[in-house]
Amino acid sequence: MAQFEKEIVQAVLIADNNVWNFKPLSDEGSTALLPLVNVSMLDYALIALNRSGVEEVFVYASLYLQEIRDHIKAGIATYASWSFKMTVHMIGGEGCRCFGDAMRDLDAKALIRGNFILMGADTVTNADLRPVLDQHKRMAKFDKGTAATLVFKECAINDRTGNELLIAVDKQNARLHYHQRLRMNHKEARYQIPLDVFLGNSCVALHHNLLDPQIAIGSPSMLSLFSDNFDFQTRDDFVRGLLINEELLDSRIYVALLPAAQYAHKVNNWPSYQLVSRDIINRWAYPLVPDMGVYKLHQQYVFHKDNIYKSHEAHVSKVALRENVVIQAGSHVEAGTVISDTVIGENCRIGKNCQLSNVFLMANVTIQDNCRLKHCVVGSSAVIEADCDISAGCVVGAKCVLPRKTKLAKTLVTSSPSTKRRAEQEQEQDYEAVELEAIGPQAYIVSDITTGDPDDSDDEELLPQQTLCIPKMGELLAPLDDISYCSDVSDDDDGGSQAVTPLPDDTNIFLSEVIDSLSRGFREKSNPDFLILEINSSRYAYNMSLKEVNFNVVKAVFGMQCIVEPANNNVLVAISAAFKQLGPVVSNYIKSEEAMLDCLKALEDVYEENPLVQEKISQIVHYLYDKDFVSEDAIQAWYAQLGGQEHAQLRQSLVKLVDWLNQSSEEDDNDKEEDFSE
Repeated sequence: MAQFEKEIVQAVLIADNNVWNFKPLSDEGSTALLPLVNVSMLDYALIALNRSGVEEVFVYASLYLQEIRDHIKAGIATYASWSFKMTVHMIGGEGCRCFGDAMRDLDAKALIRGNFILMGADTVTNADLRPVLDQHKRMAKFDKGTAATLVFKECAINDRTGNELLIAVDKQNARLHYHQRLRMNHKEARYQIPLDVFLGNSCVALHHNLLDPQIAIGSPSMLSLFSDNFDFQTRDDFVRGLLINEELLDSRIYVALLPAAQYAHKVNNWPSYQLVSRDIINRWAYPLVPDMGVYKLHQQYVFHKDNIYKSHEAHVSKVALRENVVIQAGSHVEAGTVISDTVIGENCRIGKNCQLSNVFLMANVTIQDNCRLKHCVVGSSAVIEADCDISAGCVVGAKCVLPRKTKLAKTLVTSSPSTKRRAEQEQEQDYEAVELEAIGPQAYIVSDITTGDPDDSDDEELLPQQTLCIPKMGELLAPLDDISYCSDVSDDDDGGSQAVTPLPDDTNIFLSEVIDSLSRGFREKSNPDFLILEINSSRYAYNMSLKEVNFNVVKAVFGMQCIVEPANNNVLVAISAAFKQLGPVVSNYIKSEEAMLDCLKALEDVYEENPLVQEKISQIVHYLYDKDFVSEDAIQAWYAQLGGQEHAQLRQSLVKLVDWLNQSSEEDDNDKEEDFSE
């Protein structure tokens, strides 16, 4: 009779996503419970699964387990809209460090009994996933090696949130043959796709305008593939591994595109948080809109023109509500305040004559009179005193108190004087806290270094350094020239804006792969030996000479996002943290005097491209010298080669450093002569 039993539709939600990108709020609670238009992101994901006919959900988390468990219990007790006809289980994995570990743990627990929906708790979608699940089942019957079906959505050309990708798909059976994630804030003018993709398939479709909402349909074999391949740390590792070793693993990946009328987006950083909030307010994610009772079954808001959503229990008098505003129950706004493109949580207090634009206030926030807030997030129970000016992507943590007349831009603020967090305490890690710069008794600026002292080398094995590199909020719609993917590119075009000759295609692709490898390794604290293997594999794939590898490895370190856009523009601290983690990788290649010259020539390119490096070039070279990445002789030889007008500014910046090296060298020689005479 077992063959007649109905297959239960199961789903897995991964709750520990993008913890780094949502600091400092992620230090105070789970990112899965972060409110998005006053509803937690976990609730949006559970509602999407409930609408898709899912009967059993496993929520997997390794941080803030009890908070998530309490939230689920509270939702069931208050009859949340997702609690009907769906069972939700909470699974904890304290030793889980990445997505791959979570999948291996699920395989070990043997909870998944068939095909399942895999999604992040930070995915917002109104899509019905039942047709995609049926498509996956049909394909699995036809191809026993079907491991997964990835779900994508066509996106607008100006969606620059880091979720875009390029894929090559067989048009006849939707099988995936090529997968490349596009880097945030980078405009790729050319792509290089392996020729075998076209030679081995009669009809291939290229999609370069796709958004990855991190939704997939997995076969039971998907979990076992993670267990058998411990180098699968992320979902992209899984996809890349199967595409490279399809015949060896006998597994294939297929693709499904959501219809144009359905909405799906992953909230993986503050820009995407802002974008998805706007989409929900503008009703692109209908019925996931504020006035439809998304979480609770009763109506919480009244919908007015210009996308104004106001609770009956909110007190707003003589206030200018321009457009795209959500005000939750219990909030009070005084007269003379102007609000636009803003979400206000419950029980907030906003004083007189304030200006709020593109602001996201969590619950119980107090803003006193004459404050100006723009493009910022304010955590729960925070207080912003009178006459403050907060703008340009600031994030104010929970329970912070900003003193009167505070002015902040592109700054992260926390209420704790040190960076030791509850998440670390839950995992019983004994890390030394780092003191932060204070701007008030309960307001501290989060520096680039959040895990340790860059000058302390004793704890290197305990805690590799990391830098904050969090994409900041800003204007959602960039000028057309800034977002064009397909501007005309000519080999004869000098460009005029750069003195550096464009790289050949193979070198450009090699550099891109090294940047991706180092960025992932830095973020996940990977073993440097594994990164060296990855770089060497790319070297042989693109036939790079050792000189080219030396040059591009150094350039890749400086091309990482955390150095290109460091927190608080503190590039020196960012570089120190990067080299402290990735130093063994650089040292593996930069050994000889010739390799050191390659390193300094790469720095010369970086100097032309990064204005923050231009300002601190002397200190950066001194740092490399102090850490023995380059020698005094290499610096002297490189400096001697910097001739011509185009290097005049660089030479001028290095004069004091070179003079200091010469002076110290002469002193060493004198000391040696004195010792000899004695």
